[in-house]
Amino acid sequence: MKQLFRRILLISFVLLVLLFLLGRRLGWFDLERQESVSQSARPAGLPVRAIVVNPADLDNRILTSGTILPDESVELSSEASGKITAIYFREGERVKKGDLLLTINDADLQAQLQRLKYQETLLVEREFRQRRLLEKEAVSQEVYDRALADLNTNRAEMQMLEAQIAKTRVKAPFDGIIGLRLVSEGSYITPNMRIASLVKMQPVKIEFSIPERYASDVNTGNTISFTIGNSAKTFTAGVYAIEPMIDQATRTLRMRALYANSNLDVIPGSFATIELVLRTYYEALSIPTEALVPMLGTQTVYLYKNGVAEPVNVETGIRTADMIQITAGLNSGDTLITTGILQLRKGMPVVLSEVR
Repeated sequence: MKQLFRRILLISFVLLVLLFLLGRRLGWFDLERQESVSQSARPAGLPVRAIVVNPADLDNRILTSGTILPDESVELSSEASGKITAIYFREGERVKKGDLLLTINDADLQAQLQRLKYQETLLVEREFRQRRLLEKEAVSQEVYDRALADLNTNRAEMQMLEAQIAKTRVKAPFDGIIGLRLVSEGSYITPNMRIASLVKMQPVKIEFSIPERYASDVNTGNTISFTIGNSAKTFTAGVYAIEPMIDQATRTLRMRALYANSNLDVIPGSFATIELVLRTYYEALSIPTEALVPMLGTQTVYLYKNGVAEPVNVETGIRTADMIQITAGLNSGDTLITTGILQLRKGMPVVLSEVR
């Protein structure tokens, strides 16, 4: 029994010696080596991305919406009542200013005008005879004046009838495109009935409004860019008119821009998304908005310096959709940290994973 116990102790002792030698060989008991291995496995600092701050032109832009308006638009109608005798236009066609579009029955007016023309021939001859007799003092001045008055009255009645006849003819007031026809030949129309629409599409107007705080920054001649829903193209137009007062209901300033629309690719009535450049800041320092950290009433950014993050207080200017102007605190060439901002502390080690 004692011999068995001694054998077990001996075997255990030999195993312990072998494990100790193996541990020494593998460095299990080398604390300095373990610490260096753990330190080498540990990252040197927080991985971050950064950009090099360089001056560039910065546009102060505002985005708004507006409506495309035709240069001119009118609902065609007749000044007189009557039956339509002829229609001279086709739907959707171009017409020129002064083109005859529609006529109304004017037979009675034409008959009255013809009667007055016959009368004018007699009255002209009568006035001529009375004038010759007056020159010879064969008639009084009163007799001649009455003959002249009759002639002038007849001519005035002729002009009135001609004006009434003109009202039975509908002509194009400007160059444009005729819309859908709403009447037919032979139908009876009155002045309150629509015949068709006439639209001038070259150029078109873009009407939009901006907040009143930008009112002092806009002038006629400013350029806008706009897009419409039925086209992926970006168009450019110039502001030509500004409302002289602020709309009290919306606190906005309304203005209009003009686009030539040479190819008729912009349709009046379309919804427009508009971008207006109020001012361009040349050689401005700007940074991504996500790199700015508000701290107790100050604006702070983190710079990369000698492998650590250093906070710097800055002063800001205008903001755009994704950039903000820095007016003080940064210099050209500074390396600005743009990621991991909320994890950074002064003097914290960082590693640049990307620099732009």
